[in-house]
Amino acid sequence: MNIRLKVIIVDDEQDAVNFIHSIINEYCPGLEVIGQAFNKTDGMKLITDKNPDLVFLDIEMPHGSGFDLLAQLPEKKFDVIFITAFNHYAIKAIKYSAVDYILKPINIHEFVVAVEKVIEKRNSLSYQNANFSALLENLKSTLPFKLAIPSSEGMEYLATQEIIRIEADRSYCWFYLKDKRKLLISKNLKEYQELLNDRNFFRPHNSHLINLEYVKKFIRSDGGYIEMIDGSNVPISRNRKDLFHIHMSRYSGQSL
Repeated sequence: MNIRLKVIIVDDEQDAVNFIHSIINEYCPGLEVIGQAFNKTDGMKLITDKNPDLVFLDIEMPHGSGFDLLAQLPEKKFDVIFITAFNHYAIKAIKYSAVDYILKPINIHEFVVAVEKVIEKRNSLSYQNANFSALLENLKSTLPFKLAIPSSEGMEYLATQEIIRIEADRSYCWFYLKDKRKLLISKNLKEYQELLNDRNFFRPHNSHLINLEYVKKFIRSDGGYIEMIDGSNVPISRNRKDLFHIHMSRYSGQSL
């Protein structure tokens, strides 16, 4: 017999709560709703009393946001899927922290996919209790700097300045770090380009994303390539050379 995940819904809109209930009843047999709350205070009490596995948490609520709720809970032994009507700066912090979210109006397919990700994660051998410290830290800045990286042991949180470069390997990525470690991640390069394009990362080639802080030289010979501080040589596409020089001239003298 499959064990269903215990679910709490925290949202200040009754229509949204009703709609989430209906989606779960119709499309998510692996979930069981055990409570609902319409503000931060009641949500905190309900979570503390009921000990859920998963919380659908609205970000914008009167008298305290969903982030405030997380920050003030002493124990966080549950997963979260954020619900929000606003595609604002906090979404990037959420993505950096590998936490899922759904925009209102809620799309049923996106909702079901987000639920399936949580179930898959909780069923994995490397599952660990959710850690929201990176998210809460990233929310303090309009440019998040802690990137959540899935590992065989759970999740590793990397400061962006620890990353020298990222190299595509089919649907995977290799992370090359300042401490000389090399990590294989089961996500594609485009996802990390979208996350890191505001953090002085540049994609000189379809298979490479580099941290401009760690560029050592640009070499014109052999069609042109970039030498990084770890000694690696990164190819640069012909049509991206001018853009690379523009980015480097803007970056020169700056720090992450």
